[in-house]
Amino acid sequence: MTLIVPFGPGSSPDTMARAVAEEAGKTLQQSIVIQNKPGASGNLGTDAIAKANPDGYTFGVSITGPLVNNTVIYKHLPYRPATDLTPLTLGVHQYNVLVVPSASPVKTLPELVAAMKKPGAQLNFPSTGAGTVSHLAVELLLDRVGGKALHVPYKSSPDAVTSLLSGDTQFAALPPVAVMPMVKDGRLRAIAAVAAKRLSFLPDTPTVSELGYPGVEGSGWIGFVAPAGIPADIKTRLNAALTQALSSPSVTQRLKTMYMEAAPSTPEAFGQYMADELQRWSPVIQRLNLAEN
Repeated sequence: MTLIVPFGPGSSPDTMARAVAEEAGKTLQQSIVIQNKPGASGNLGTDAIAKANPDGYTFGVSITGPLVNNTVIYKHLPYRPATDLTPLTLGVHQYNVLVVPSASPVKTLPELVAAMKKPGAQLNFPSTGAGTVSHLAVELLLDRVGGKALHVPYKSSPDAVTSLLSGDTQFAALPPVAVMPMVKDGRLRAIAAVAAKRLSFLPDTPTVSELGYPGVEGSGWIGFVAPAGIPADIKTRLNAALTQALSSPSVTQRLKTMYMEAAPSTPEAFGQYMADELQRWSPVIQRLNLAEN
């Protein structure tokens, strides 16, 4: 069996896929080979999953961009997630963490919101690229509070974190794996989880939702998909093996070391979640004129 990953070795989708595939292969009594197909912001590998033979021997993982946001951003995607892919299960959530440098006078989300709304506010925030969750989640918050801040896109999470530490940017909503080491050593301060529920690794940090802004969520989730047209019984077998792997204590523990929260689901629930994400992000993408003309 082949599991396509639309990103390079060592990326978050790759490390998650390998952890789950190793365990799922035991249930399926099959070896699952990881095939990395990076390129075009994940679109290349996701297209390869869509165009694979729908016999159940090839499936893959993908993320918010190729499965949701890019359908709005790019005018001509070579695949359509809604018709060319079959959801298998949501894999993990990576809810962003809203952080500020430790030297910042901002200690809470209400203080950050006040700074965003201050006349003449000159706040900058970094992201891992225009249209990514780290960008859109902040824009959603800014829209909700009526605040202002300048978006500064970077090529990677480490670059975005460096901008915070150097003072070029003042706050960010970034993946936990990128910021938690700096939160732990005191260089960054976590002021809110960009989630509906508190995060297991930040139990004392309130969520944006509980602080008065429900619906402002930002997860760099990863999910399992297969080509459209795979037989129903094979879809059921794959879902069972994957969800069992995601629920196993050994895999759950490995994922926790990467600040990923396992989120096994039914195919139908994962499909609905992607539809909900499209409803969340499409208006933001269109308001910011991020879509190709």
